[in-house]
Amino acid sequence: MYTPDHFTESDAARIDQVIHDHPLAALVAMGPQGLVANHLPLLRDGDGFVGHVALANDLHRDLPDGAAVLAIFRGAEGYVSPNWYPSKAETHRAVPTWNYQVVHVHARIRWSHAERDRRRAVSLLTARHEAATQGAAAWRMGDAPADFLAQHLARIVAFRLEVTRVEAKSKLNQNRDARDIAAVAERFEAQGKDGLARAMRGTPDPRSDVTPMT
Repeated sequence: MYTPDHFTESDAARIDQVIHDHPLAALVAMGPQGLVANHLPLLRDGDGFVGHVALANDLHRDLPDGAAVLAIFRGAEGYVSPNWYPSKAETHRAVPTWNYQVVHVHARIRWSHAERDRRRAVSLLTARHEAATQGAAAWRMGDAPADFLAQHLARIVAFRLEVTRVEAKSKLNQNRDARDIAAVAERFEAQGKDGLARAMRGTPDPRSDVTPMT
């Protein structure tokens, strides 16, 4: 990933925030037919990630255990008009750009057909997202009939990502002066892109329950 020094993200908390807030990753790998990408929700699990694919998905057949993969977590993003910069009215030295945050997790994939691992992958996924969206009314795996759940678990393959390297980029107008940054953040906030505005201001989401990456 092309990352000029002033856009390189090295703050672990900010990297964790992007992953936490945008868990649907693009998992990219080199298969027999060339590059292949699958869009999968990934859950932090210690120093790695867990997830699952459908048994019908050839990915677990095409990629050998330990194959190199790249998980891309794309965070907040938005177009920036030159007209938003206060400095533009004075100098006219401005062009359009795009602000965004992205995290690339390089890893080795480890497959598992074990029932306990398939169950755990689904359990972690539902425990986090059901609690976040349903609260006390959260769906639990025990709510489904045991035979029905077993049938669905039999149709997936679990995997774990063993992280080898993480690179991240926050392109948030760091090359502009403070008043331009503030003005663009206000524009994004007015568009309802509060996450992007917070990222530009360096303020955390007060609702966040991020577990830092170890």
